[in-house]
Amino acid sequence: MRILLTGGTGLIGRALCQYWRPRGHQLWVWSRTPLQVPALCSGARGIARLQDLDGVDPMDAVVNLAGAPIADRPWTEARRTVLWRSRVDLTRTLVDWMGRQAVPPGILLSGSAVGWYGDRGDERLDEDSVPGQSDFGSRLCVAWEQEAQRASQWGVRVALLRTAPVLASQGGMLTRLLPAFRLGLGGRLGDGRQWMPWIHIDDQVALIDHLLRHECSGAFNACAPEAVRNSDFTRRLARTLRRPAILPVPAWALRLALGEMSVLLLGGQRLAPVRTEASGFTWMHPELTTALTQLLHAPQAPMAH
Repeated sequence: MRILLTGGTGLIGRALCQYWRPRGHQLWVWSRTPLQVPALCSGARGIARLQDLDGVDPMDAVVNLAGAPIADRPWTEARRTVLWRSRVDLTRTLVDWMGRQAVPPGILLSGSAVGWYGDRGDERLDEDSVPGQSDFGSRLCVAWEQEAQRASQWGVRVALLRTAPVLASQGGMLTRLLPAFRLGLGGRLGDGRQWMPWIHIDDQVALIDHLLRHECSGAFNACAPEAVRNSDFTRRLARTLRRPAILPVPAWALRLALGEMSVLLLGGQRLAPVRTEASGFTWMHPELTTALTQLLHAPQAPMAH
């Protein structure tokens, strides 16, 4: 396949390129740093502008994963603008470009996040649940998906991937947690009762590949079937590292430090990947303890589906 990626130099994008290149796919990455793309993305070709694809044979697929990091700093007005432009505005530009092609790509797989659902407490959620609108993160995801869905007017199959925090040995949420937990300084966040969807990086990559290869459209939850609360996640991570986890972070401290962004840590979604499972996808890492053990103790091997 001929595949155009945005966000190709991020955690998921790099893993996708590593997975796809040996399988013979031709990859282009739209990036602000196109000269760095071949080294970061397993030899993929970098482009600075979509116009750089003029004269290139039509793309079979577009995988849209772009977006400035949402959890690395508080949501000031300036930061909200950056987050909106890097997701909603970029997706609008991408879809408009697709609509101008003589032969539009067959599929747009566009990233979203489980934050689409907002903080929903103990409510059981799946892809058919209504969106949250209570915080900036959920409103951002809703607008992001709406821009992607416009591609369907040109006969493009649109798949929306609502991704949970991705567990990986290099990068992502786990890397940020490990220093404190390895020192025995980890602990639950707030009361620890918030639900915490998650997905192993191998399954994230395999799911994207699966959705491209099968006639799947609509929304899909990219999360493992096993739902856990934050307190359970904390306990299992500490046990896997053979360390205590006795220093909880008070909710008031997180709200004081992070403001509205604290919903990413104190809120949660009791999420089930119902449509994902119905599509025929099979998880390699459906259970948290074995996923953590594989990431933290097993030798890292190339991803396989």
